[in-house]
Amino acid sequence: MQAETTSPSAVSSLVQPKKQSRLANVWRELKKNKHYYILMSPYMLIFFAFTVVPVVFSIVLSFFYFNMLEFPRFVGWQNYSRLFLNDDVFMIALKNTLLFAVICGPISYIACFLFAWIINELSPKVRALMTLVFYAPSISGNVFFIWLIIFSGDRYGYLNGFLIKFGFMLEPIQWLTNEKYILPIIMIVQLWLSLGTSFLAFIAGLQTIDKSLIEAGAIDGVRNRWQELWFITLPSMRPQLMFGAVMQITSSFAVADISVALAGFPSVNYAGHTIVTHLMDYGTIRFEMGYASAIATVLFAMMLGANKLTQRLLRKVGE
Repeated sequence: MQAETTSPSAVSSLVQPKKQSRLANVWRELKKNKHYYILMSPYMLIFFAFTVVPVVFSIVLSFFYFNMLEFPRFVGWQNYSRLFLNDDVFMIALKNTLLFAVICGPISYIACFLFAWIINELSPKVRALMTLVFYAPSISGNVFFIWLIIFSGDRYGYLNGFLIKFGFMLEPIQWLTNEKYILPIIMIVQLWLSLGTSFLAFIAGLQTIDKSLIEAGAIDGVRNRWQELWFITLPSMRPQLMFGAVMQITSSFAVADISVALAGFPSVNYAGHTIVTHLMDYGTIRFEMGYASAIATVLFAMMLGANKLTQRLLRKVGE
């Protein structure tokens, strides 16, 4: 028997209608749902103009030397090589930022969920009061300045006064000018402030869990609260868990205002220096915009990698 052959023109004629049909389906869906896209367009335009475009522009600018006065000059990878090989202060800032991300991020995330889980079991009035207590610091502006009084370096500071009064020490400690104490204090304040938005999201997620799932789980063999938590509660509130993770990652990588307010700018021997304060130094004081863009790009890549890792871990919840 003679094998049948197909000419290239016949193959292209078979493939082309398929491509056209896909485009036609996309166009048909766009026309069908045009009202939804029209309603979304203001947000999408604002998001594209004030988020996507600046990020892309910053990545491009990181390969240039630009001091706000001269025309940008292309320097290739020079900003990045200077950042990782010649900038000792950036390495200190990178270490401090990673410590914030590794310590403050997971601890605050787990604490937010545990407090939300416990408070959700209370009566409605008590739950509303406790929710306000936990959420209040995150909506109170620069409320963290109260910690300046607590860690004041004289005898009038609350912590020094307490320790001296009860005989733990004789002389006050300069908490915010001693590099040994600066980073732990900033971490404590950051943990205190981070129990806000994520906590509120977890409370909302716990309120929306279908009670019939818990009853069905009890029939299927769920024997205690920990099994209920792992197999029913956590899988039912994955969107809230993801939102809380994004908020905690962002806050732990973007520590700056607290460090500047408590330890000064720059802090003693850069003990409280972070990537964001380093970015502020080069972007708003020295006006080396190309170098500042390289710092911002590195921070963006770190946040993106942490978010991807978190998404992968949250997919395993309930397995």
